Amino acid sequence: MSQISAAWGAGPDASYEAIAERFRPLFARIREGAIHRELNRQWPLEQIQWLKHSGFTALRVPKAYGGSEATLPQLFNLLIELGEADSNLVQAIRGHLGFVESVLNSGDPRRRERWLPRLGEGQLVGPAWSETGDAGQSEFSTRLQGEGEHWLLNGSKFYTTGSLYSDWIDVGVSDANGETVAATVARDAPGVTVLDDWNGFGQTLTASGTAQFHNVRVDAADLNREQRFRYASGFFQAVHFATLAGIGRALSGEVAHAVAARTRTYSHGNAPRASQDPQVLQVVGQLRGAAYTTGAIVLKNAEALQRAFDSRLAGDEAAQDEANTLAELEVAQSQTIVMDLILNATTVLFDALGASATLRPLALDRFWRNARTLSSHNPRIYKDRIVGDYVVNGTPPPFQWRIGVA
Repeated sequence: MSQISAAWGAGPDASYEAIAERFRPLFARIREGAIHRELNRQWPLEQIQWLKHSGFTALRVPKAYGGSEATLPQLFNLLIELGEADSNLVQAIRGHLGFVESVLNSGDPRRRERWLPRLGEGQLVGPAWSETGDAGQSEFSTRLQGEGEHWLLNGSKFYTTGSLYSDWIDVGVSDANGETVAATVARDAPGVTVLDDWNGFGQTLTASGTAQFHNVRVDAADLNREQRFRYASGFFQAVHFATLAGIGRALSGEVAHAVAARTRTYSHGNAPRASQDPQVLQVVGQLRGAAYTTGAIVLKNAEALQRAFDSRLAGDEAAQDEANTLAELEVAQSQTIVMDLILNATTVLFDALGASATLRPLALDRFWRNARTLSSHNPRIYKDRIVGDYVVNGTPPPFQWRIGVA
């Protein structure tokens, strides 16, 4: 079934359906076991391998290196479809998607030639940037020290989402001068330990816990001192939006199916079956509308990010500044709306069903837990202020930000 015939609206372009058809059977297989994995805390190791072998993780990689050379709108629309199957998987590869984007934007041809073949083969890169405790905003406690012709990496990271499933880990460190450096090390390198200690109540299968590094040897070729690509903040946040849009589609579909199958109804209802009760149908329609609207917003954000990506090729610094500023603003002014729509839907869905909908085997609570967890990333309370400051005072949005002790 095409996206149009499913009433989700047109995809990003005329070629989208051909790309999506490659992956929809895979999405269906992933969705079959999603609730079982959720209830039993079963890692999606096999499903991650399916994504790698299918070429999904190499969607943005140029065709010359084995990828599909997909546009950002195509990528984000596919992420919505994957998120509908299992939201854990989109977040689990979020860091990888950002790493691919950083390589595509790299001004270092040696870095591109080192990494694009690996990424085209399906090798997966997980992130290790955030630190907990008394870590500072300006420097990482994770350090990089020189030892002869090599470097040694020491420290600990948290929120290393997906690194447990990855072939490589991209680590944010501070060097001896306090400068930020990215060091990419093999997941199975001596001294690397990734723990399954993520204990959040949502997105429980994303492997977002601790990674530890003890005297891990790093080759100079695997150090990157470039700044992150300019639209990185908007890109990473928009991946969360795509995941939320996928959650919206999944919950609206599961509720519609449950209402259609429901034979019990209330004596003070409006019809002999829930499927004929106009008030129940109204709730189902609200859920569908929230999912539709969120998906449409994600596509508009992806178009803005694509313009930011394309602007680097024009050789016009002012135009590049404007494209990146506008992309960040489009994402920022979407954040509160997207999150409110889906968070509300994850609660309202129970109004269309009876108390039996709270039984654990249905796992309908996963939608709220997962959406609430995603909506806690990059606090939305700041976004409306940032947008208002721009439109009133012309203050540009912050492109990069760090969390830690000020």
